[in-house]
Order: sequence, then C-alpha cells, then structure tokens
Amino acid sequence: MKYALLICDDESVSPSNEELAADPGHRAWSDDLERRGAEIYGARLRPVADATTVRVRDGETLVSDGPFAETKDFVGGFLIVECADLDEALQIAAGHPYARWGGVEVRPLWE
Repeated sequence: MKYALLICDDESVSPSNEELAADPGHRAWSDDLERRGAEIYGARLRPVADATTVRVRDGETLVSDGPFAETKDFVGGFLIVECADLDEALQIAAGHPYARWGGVEVRPLWE
C-alpha cells in the first residue's frame, strides 16, 4: 500500500539542507528507506513565504501570498512510500528526524 508522509515542522527551527545532509540521524533514516526499498518519491518544500494560495469563491479567483493555514507548523516536505501495511509506514515515519521536534502525518493514498 502507498502512503504519503507529510513532514511538518516549525520553519523557525527547521535545519538547512546542508545541516540535514550532515545529520547522522537523517542519513541513517535515509539508509533505512533505501534498505526497505520503500521510497517512491519525496521532496522538501520551499519556505511558506514562497507559497501562493488560490481560492475560488462565488466564481471569483482569489490569490494571496503565503499559506492558507495560520499556524506555526507547516508541511515542509513530503514522501511517498510503499509499505506492506500501516505499521511499516508508522515505523518509517517514527524514524524521520523531524518526528523528534515536529511531526510526520501518515496518510494512505487512494489507488
């Protein structure tokens, strides 16, 4: 089954790409994904300051800078994994370094 892992954190404490690359915990997590052969695709998102939100209300398109949600925690990246079951997806999510200070939301995909 395929799952989306939504990597959520507070951007004010989010490490840089370089810091993630040097982090032994992140490298170990990446190695575990490779060992499992679970990763299908993933990407880190640019900061919410670069986001644009589109809403259509009563036939009018409204475009605004920034995210729709007003919260400290934002989706900073995502990963699509293929796992035997939810338990394996939860193990992978629990191993992600962001789970230590942010959160990893696990959602099954419609197939």
